[in-house]
Amino acid sequence: MFYKYKQQISIFFILAFTIGIFMALAPEVFLHFRIYLSYLSIIPFPLLLALGLTPLIIAKEIDLSFPAVLALSGYVFAQTYLGTGSGFLAFIFCLVTGFLAGLFNGLVVVKIGVPSIIATIGSQFLFRGLAMILSDSHALSVIKMKGEIIDKIFTARVFGFLPAQSLWAILLAIILYFILFRHKFGTSVLFIGDNIKAAKMMGINTSKVRIILFVQMGLISAFCAAILNLEMGTWWPTNGEGYLLLVFASIFIGGTSVFGGSGSVFGTVIGSVIIGIIESGIIAIGLDGFYTRFIYGIIILLAVSAYAKLSKKRET
Repeated sequence: MFYKYKQQISIFFILAFTIGIFMALAPEVFLHFRIYLSYLSIIPFPLLLALGLTPLIIAKEIDLSFPAVLALSGYVFAQTYLGTGSGFLAFIFCLVTGFLAGLFNGLVVVKIGVPSIIATIGSQFLFRGLAMILSDSHALSVIKMKGEIIDKIFTARVFGFLPAQSLWAILLAIILYFILFRHKFGTSVLFIGDNIKAAKMMGINTSKVRIILFVQMGLISAFCAAILNLEMGTWWPTNGEGYLLLVFASIFIGGTSVFGGSGSVFGTVIGSVIIGIIESGIIAIGLDGFYTRFIYGIIILLAVSAYAKLSKKRET
């Protein structure tokens, strides 16, 4: 129990330290409220994806296809709206696409037995390619949805300044926390990640749980795609391409074990904030944007190495 709180305090300290560094090096940017409002509109997208992927990582699975699922479901959202004029129908079809993509991944991994890293690499190319073929690599504008009810629900500025997508991300984090740590389904996920053979012996339907996790990731990717389309006003064939590294960095810096069996929703949230701040912070202090990828790589390696060491200490 103490270890869990110590971990949360540590990740919060990293966040405070990161903000402090950028405040000192770029005070004209980080001492003004505007930058933090922009974070509230941008960070929720990788955060939503990171929250969806965290339970899969805890269960010792992985999904590398979520950027492509985001692109494909986003295309369905935009095309359905352009064909029907209904934002709600577009949203439903978008979620159905995400559900089917997640179900496809789950069945390939669980029923056929393909390792999730291999299966989702393949489905990543499949879903991205399908989106490219269907769209003929052309962007689709949904700017006409601005001001409609569905736009107000998901991307309006609450109180005139607070992006609604940040509230949806917080709501998902709260729900996910209770599912993982206050519900028997979450207990099953933790047991599967720790020792899947022991979980089976305890009567846990490991196949069902793992398929549900892939479906959940597909649904959250589609949900993120719909909100991204609404926020940007346009669907692009390249949607989602920049999120893969951001999401994994957020999860691992947040304390979710790459070895499965343990994780932190709070850590994922704070990790997403840290990663979101770093990119703009690097540019604000005068460095080139390409430094961000280098730093993300360092962060992932350091985080995974540190938590691996801590896990070994707990076992001894």
